[in-house]
Amino acid sequence: MNIILWIIFGGLVGWVASILMKTRRRGLVRNIVIGLIGALLGGFIGAFFGIGSVETFTWEGFFTALGGAILLIWLLKRL
Repeated sequence: MNIILWIIFGGLVGWVASILMKTRRRGLVRNIVIGLIGALLGGFIGAFFGIGSVETFTWEGFFTALGGAILLIWLLKRL
């Protein structure tokens, strides 16, 4: 059941990040992948600086994952 929650969380984070970065033409699967990789990236950067956590489903975790997803989309747009 936990994996289903992570997929929903990743889809939500990816969708919000794509709206903020004006790349709404991505599909559901891409939003989920962007959200999950963004959560990993945001969690890694947050752990490095001692801020944010994506271990639980909280607002702090959401914004940490969102920051990572926005960073990931920004990096992908630069390629």
